[in-house]
Amino acid sequence: MAAIKKFFEKRKLNVKFKKAGEGHRLDQSSSSTATKVVSSTPPKSKQVTKDPETEAARRAAAEAALARMELKQQSKNADSMVIQRARMKREMEAERKRLLEAEKKGAEARAGPVEVVQDSAPVLETVLFKCPDIGPQLLPKSEMERAIHRFLLENYEDEPEMTSALMIHTLNKNKEKVKICIETLIKYIDNIINNPTEEKYWKIRQTNKAFQERVACMKGTEEFLLAAGFSLKSLPFEDGEASFYVFDSDLAKDVDRLKNMKDVLLQAEPIKPELDRDLKVFHPSQSASTFNVPEDFYNISPEEFKKEQQRREEATEKLGMLRTKAMRERDEHRELRKYRYVLLRIKFPDGILLQGVFRAHESMKQVYQFVKENIVNDWIPFNLISGTSTKLEDGDATLAELGLAPAAVVHFSWDADILKEVAREKGQAVAKEHLRPEIMAHIQSL
Repeated sequence: MAAIKKFFEKRKLNVKFKKAGEGHRLDQSSSSTATKVVSSTPPKSKQVTKDPETEAARRAAAEAALARMELKQQSKNADSMVIQRARMKREMEAERKRLLEAEKKGAEARAGPVEVVQDSAPVLETVLFKCPDIGPQLLPKSEMERAIHRFLLENYEDEPEMTSALMIHTLNKNKEKVKICIETLIKYIDNIINNPTEEKYWKIRQTNKAFQERVACMKGTEEFLLAAGFSLKSLPFEDGEASFYVFDSDLAKDVDRLKNMKDVLLQAEPIKPELDRDLKVFHPSQSASTFNVPEDFYNISPEEFKKEQQRREEATEKLGMLRTKAMRERDEHRELRKYRYVLLRIKFPDGILLQGVFRAHESMKQVYQFVKENIVNDWIPFNLISGTSTKLEDGDATLAELGLAPAAVVHFSWDADILKEVAREKGQAVAKEHLRPEIMAHIQSL
């Protein structure tokens, strides 16, 4: 289930943020002014009759004054929310500009001159990633993550609820912290659903320790709170004032909307960049086993890699045959974690090379699938053989475990028994067809 497909297919929540804040009751002043009459002699008693029209005018004037005061207070609350949204918009625009600038610098760096060793295979400059949910571009991982971030910022205004939920899932890498954050936000929403008329459940103090540790420290949470219906206000607290996220009292009554907000938060999935196989096909070449992979392939730098090799060689010489099983297993485990990616070339019987990039922890099952997707007769069983003539089973063993990292040539062969039957039925020509025509159209020299 692609996150953005759900994003655009999910019906839009019909949410109208109220411009007015909390209501304020204004009582009419009880004091009234009386006209004093000063006279040296008591006046004669006089019957005073009230003019009904004058009384009606007075009442109308008082009601109009009250209405003006209420509108003024509502305007003040609305201004506060407008200011918060304007601030959020400015911050998001600044973040978009920063991400665009970073992407531009990355593109300029990739376009720079690359030194190529003439007697080696072509340089693989960097590992590329794709994300069909946001567009067709291929970018290095850090740039693709920035592009995803920018995509979310750009879509927040149109779909604030879904987008902010996606932000929380996508922009925070620690899965355990994301889980705690979501559980806390769900608890806030449940409190409002279960107590829609109790004001204490509408408020979250910004400096609250639990809020700071579980929610405020995570990206996308402020956007989610504002989209849900909270606004930031300064309220009396202890001996002074404190900032609180306060939920809109009118929105608290809309239980269906609040339940929908919970579903959005729980069902959203992170938008993840996918490793691009960077498929290439080459003519037969004596350089098939010559590789030049970028630093991205290693979890440690090349300098650290050389030092590690030297340290291990020295340790082996000192210990000789005294190395225990636990020591050997520890070294093997360290070896498996050394690589991030693997560059594989599948060599067909006619010498044609199919090249692809894999994660070091991907299994041979993924490699078999990659080959199957690109051969003509994908219905015929085949085998992949390592450089040491070992059959690489179509199973769960990882490329790092099989010793194929950081780069290797793997040999392709049809299943011999099945091929005999196919040859009898369809002739020998079928065995000579390997890669699909659209793949072969991009063949190049190594």
